[in-house]
Amino acid sequence: MQERAFRSYLNHLQVERGLASNTVEAYRRDLRDFLSFVSSRNWTLEDVGKQGLAEYIQRLYGKVSARSVMRKIASLRSFFRFLLLDGYLQEDPAETLESPKTWRTLPTYLSEEEVEQLLEQPDVTTAYGLRDRAMLEVLYATGLRVSELIGMRLEEINFEVGCLRTLGKGSKERIVPLGDSALRWVQRYLRDARQHFLRKRQACPYLFVTQQGRSMTRQYFWMLVRKYGRKIGIQKKISPHVLRHSFATHLLEHGADLRAVQMMLGHADISTTQIYTHVNREWLKRIYDRYHPRA
Repeated sequence: MQERAFRSYLNHLQVERGLASNTVEAYRRDLRDFLSFVSSRNWTLEDVGKQGLAEYIQRLYGKVSARSVMRKIASLRSFFRFLLLDGYLQEDPAETLESPKTWRTLPTYLSEEEVEQLLEQPDVTTAYGLRDRAMLEVLYATGLRVSELIGMRLEEINFEVGCLRTLGKGSKERIVPLGDSALRWVQRYLRDARQHFLRKRQACPYLFVTQQGRSMTRQYFWMLVRKYGRKIGIQKKISPHVLRHSFATHLLEHGADLRAVQMMLGHADISTTQIYTHVNREWLKRIYDRYHPRA
């Protein structure tokens, strides 16, 4: 029953809830670890109970971060709720599970000057450089997640209107404006570089492609961003997500409305976007300390 319930739950996440494959994989890893613990005790899922869950959670402390414990608890709550609703269990032992308290860390972001330097690193006299410049420009202009960027299709950019359409978490569609600079670089990439990667291969529906004529991968693009970051001596741990954070931070610094930023980022809950108001307050404090005569 245990394995059948597990498979049924993963199918529920993917088909009924429409979660992204990466999210489903995170649930799978969390629950596989928990089920291994259950098996090591020779328990069934009915045997676990509140005490068994407490024992499992206690084992996690010291092995993983508080944030990881929170994620695993969220996975367990969702899993046991599903088991109850689908009739696998008569009671939900995870109903009263409490998450550990954590400090919410401020996201890493780049200054506007650092972003400008980063954007200028690709050698745009080559097809590779044109592609990389276009990808970096789009990422900073839109705040897309890396999965949304590499999964973008040609037809999802509207050059006349100056926006793009993307599917975010849970297959939720949103429209994001695309600035003039990013549009120009994408057009230049399409005109002068993309066909270099495709050559005589079959057409690829994705906008950004590799030398194999296939869509860009997450891992490869992460490597590119880090390479360009190292070239300008950025000491921060840089990733595509840092450019997403920079996009949101810079918009708020220039007076953008928080709900507008929420819509562009594709956050379901504005509380997720509010983390950037903390960043904005830090920026205001630095400005105050620097320029106020009595600071």
